[in-house]
Amino acid sequence: MRRTTFDKLLGWIGTGVGVALLVVGGLLLWGSAYVHNTVQGQLASQQIFFPPASAFAHAKAGSEITPSMIPSVSQYAGQQMLTGQQAEAYADHFIAVHIQEMGAGKTYSQLSAESLAQPTNTALATTVSTVFKGETLRSMLLNAYGWWKVSQIVYIVSLVLFGLGTVAGLASAYLFTFGRRPRSEGQVAQPGDHETTTPVTTA
Repeated sequence: MRRTTFDKLLGWIGTGVGVALLVVGGLLLWGSAYVHNTVQGQLASQQIFFPPASAFAHAKAGSEITPSMIPSVSQYAGQQMLTGQQAEAYADHFIAVHIQEMGAGKTYSQLSAESLAQPTNTALATTVSTVFKGETLRSMLLNAYGWWKVSQIVYIVSLVLFGLGTVAGLASAYLFTFGRRPRSEGQVAQPGDHETTTPVTTA
């Protein structure tokens, strides 16, 4: 196989790979944007706002704002929940704290079992109902956070594919433009390549 034919073959393969990578990258970018916008729209429709900054100035155990919420929740003080990071902070560092305090560290299943064993305990039944609602909301927010992370990962992958596709395209263009060409079959020999003849001297 001639070198120029091999270069052309590599060039076409590189072009095909580059186009495929760019197409897949474009689809992933679209998917990332779709998931991002869907999660943001769903969170926005819930109209959930973080407590104001003034509430974090008086953090106290057993109150709405506990000291454990300062590092993770206070940074979103007064903001509406619109991102996956906000949803994760609200679910794991705000709702979960209140659920734990309300149920004295017991899970919903444990509290529910106790409530079934004490059917006349209305206070416990109320606690079980509240914990169930809190766990349901927390689960929904963590689900939103999970999909938000997926959109971020897909976005990064799409950028990588765009980069690889661009590199493959540039490599193919280089092979098409500067690839080696076969020596011409009709190449003219240089004067130095011919034998020299000594003229015959006649008497």
